[in-house]
Amino acid sequence: MVHPAFIEITDEELMQMSSKNPELRFERNADGSVVTMPPMGGLSGNREAKAGAYLLVYVERNDLGEVFGPTTGFRLSNTAVRSPDAAFVAKDRLPQNWRQQEDQFIAVAPDFVIEIRSISDSLTELKAKMQEYIENGVRLGWLIDCKNKTAFVYRADGSVTQYPESATLSGEDVVPGFTLAFQVFL
Repeated sequence: MVHPAFIEITDEELMQMSSKNPELRFERNADGSVVTMPPMGGLSGNREAKAGAYLLVYVERNDLGEVFGPTTGFRLSNTAVRSPDAAFVAKDRLPQNWRQQEDQFIAVAPDFVIEIRSISDSLTELKAKMQEYIENGVRLGWLIDCKNKTAFVYRADGSVTQYPESATLSGEDVVPGFTLAFQVFL
């Protein structure tokens, strides 16, 4: 549900809203409107956990950077605050003091994001979100659409490739060597 922006909501106010409503997730659009994301069902939560877990194990094993879960807010250059289902930031791109800013959003676009469509998500809105990620510095994004058994891979060069459920997705040159079979999400 999108709440119109009657007033400008600061990062601090958005963080406070999140703290006072731990059962909900919030994002802020570039126009200042706040998006509320209700709790999800078990299957969607399981899919998010798997995506993050596989990515985390690979990134940690190869000392590539840091992986973040779906409650992490990233402040993009267009002022939007987004919380992808899973995100990776290369270690040389993390803000130097990010570990000391526990109550602040990370002021960098992830290198790689994964968004998984839940039953209540609009595919059109998720595609727009993926495009926003790319326009704001994300280098690679996977949009997993289990409902239609399709994956969309968004790249920094603006290309988007659609893959069937039989595909194995790749981290390409952003998370080199990382692959994940689409079947993991079904």
